[in-house]
Amino acid sequence: MKVTVIGAGNMGSAFVKQLTRAGHQVSVTARNLDKARAAAAAHPGAVAVNADNAAASADVVVLATGFDDAIAALRSVGNLQGKVVIDITNPLTADYMGLTLGHSTSASEEIAKAVPDAEVVKAFNTVFASVLAEGADFGGGRKVSVFLATDSPAAKEAARQLADSMGFETIDAGGLKNARYLEPLAGLNIYLGYGAGLGTSIAPTFIRKS
Repeated sequence: MKVTVIGAGNMGSAFVKQLTRAGHQVSVTARNLDKARAAAAAHPGAVAVNADNAAASADVVVLATGFDDAIAALRSVGNLQGKVVIDITNPLTADYMGLTLGHSTSASEEIAKAVPDAEVVKAFNTVFASVLAEGADFGGGRKVSVFLATDSPAAKEAARQLADSMGFETIDAGGLKNARYLEPLAGLNIYLGYGAGLGTSIAPTFIRKS
């Protein structure tokens, strides 16, 4: 697939790494274009692009910014009509130990309202950047789980294909409103991983009986 990654921080760079490794055509853009260039240079095959119309040729856009920057970042990359947008954001407080949204809405729902022509799917928000960078193998034959929540069957399928291509296990988490559950789950991960000092390997993988 042709994938545009918005953001060149830890998560954005990890996506560039795994997507190029999986054979996708990857473009990366960021508010700081030098960071985008560095992320692309580290992973041959990826290219850094200016934000203007960065989504034009993309099959999928990965939104790898903080939630506070998400809507402006999406609007900066051009026409998103019919584009699949994978939203990995969590509406975190400044200390990362709480959420600024919840119960009656979610980051994903607010993003979908702001860019109504896009096909928004919540995914990867429960995966730590270090886990994403290392890859999907959780050890013992287990794979890191990626939850998919969206009202768009096409977006869910595109996100599933991308996650599968990178080796992750996917779990259908229903409609986009279920991001209201996935974002607090990410908050719990962050507390356990950093607040309680259990490390990023706490990221969930779900075991299903065969």
